[in-house]
Amino acid sequence: MTINPDSLICDDDWSDLTRHRQPEPVDDERLHRWRLSRLRGQLEKTGAAMCLLVSPVSLRYAVNYRDYPLFQSHMPQTYLFLSMEGPTVIHGAMGGSSWADDTRAGRPISFFDGAERLAEYAEQLADDVVNYLKEIGTDNRRVAVEYINPSITRAFLSRGLEVIDGVLISESARVIKSPDEINCIRWAVAVAEHGISRLKQALRPGVSEVKLWGLLNYTNLANNGDWHEGRMLASGPRINPWLQEASPREVQSGDLVGLDTDMVGPRGYFADVSRTFLCGPARATARQRELYQLAFEEISHNLALIRPGLSLSEFQKRAYVPAEEFHQNAYPCVIHGVGMSDEYPQVKPAFRGENPYDGVIEKDMVICVESYMGAVGERDGVKLEQQILVTKSGYELLSLSPLEAELMDA
Repeated sequence: MTINPDSLICDDDWSDLTRHRQPEPVDDERLHRWRLSRLRGQLEKTGAAMCLLVSPVSLRYAVNYRDYPLFQSHMPQTYLFLSMEGPTVIHGAMGGSSWADDTRAGRPISFFDGAERLAEYAEQLADDVVNYLKEIGTDNRRVAVEYINPSITRAFLSRGLEVIDGVLISESARVIKSPDEINCIRWAVAVAEHGISRLKQALRPGVSEVKLWGLLNYTNLANNGDWHEGRMLASGPRINPWLQEASPREVQSGDLVGLDTDMVGPRGYFADVSRTFLCGPARATARQRELYQLAFEEISHNLALIRPGLSLSEFQKRAYVPAEEFHQNAYPCVIHGVGMSDEYPQVKPAFRGENPYDGVIEKDMVICVESYMGAVGERDGVKLEQQILVTKSGYELLSLSPLEAELMDA
């Protein structure tokens, strides 16, 4: 069969969301100043002179470095020196754009580049850090290091440096969002929901899960988005238990089809929206409608709890508790933060035990509220998730993709 490529891509008149609406304005310089101020505020809080950032999410947040993020996540070549007042220096950049003040050569920090000589290169990196501290004129020897090999820690210690966890800075900085970040997130969610809408239009008996997922992925890329953290789309008997990724299985009439976007979208910001659809022409069963309404009830109950000042422990105590038949397959958390990825905080269901840490819900956090309803041994399950902005009096719903009308009907 001959396929005209123009009909697939060049004549595609739907995927680019800017043809239909425009994003809210974002001031890049102001966005960069905000993110640096957040990082430096956490740096000051820990008493560290500098931090060494490696995570692709941290590099995007700190200096808008975007190149090869999935490669960077398991074979790191690029890293950043960040201090309170000195220059931000990116090392080993692959040539892409960056908001860093300076670009320098990097040392091998992955086995791919350093192999059995990693310890030797770690000593060279330690010398680079010592020289950077001299360059910025500080006697402080406390250094925060993010996700790195033990050989680097040993080399730093041998140079008289004190090493602390860099995630205390990089993760904590991202908790509160600026107005520019919120606008970035609004657009990421809009792009994700644009893809969800197209996916739903394509839903029919005989289409495979991976083809449906491909529409969501294509929409993200067509709008200059980045990647998806997983391929969470499942149908029919694969929807229960949840967390099964998309497969070649062909959807059948009467199947429930659930998805979770987990999408790193335009500008590196996260859209995390879950929906469950019914594949027609079959009508929903009574159990399918019951599961959907229970998931909606959990989401609605927990949304009503959201307000600044509420502790995570109190939220857990007051959160919706489903019937015991749903406990084993329940989603791992009832709420979690998002920004450029899944982020702090998270609250686990009370029946899973005490939350691993406490904290407080704050204004300008962006939070996702989760539900999965699927009993052990049953065929069907329902996944729903809403993304919200915490406001001074409660929340604003950011995810506006409609719920499934037929499954909402009693």
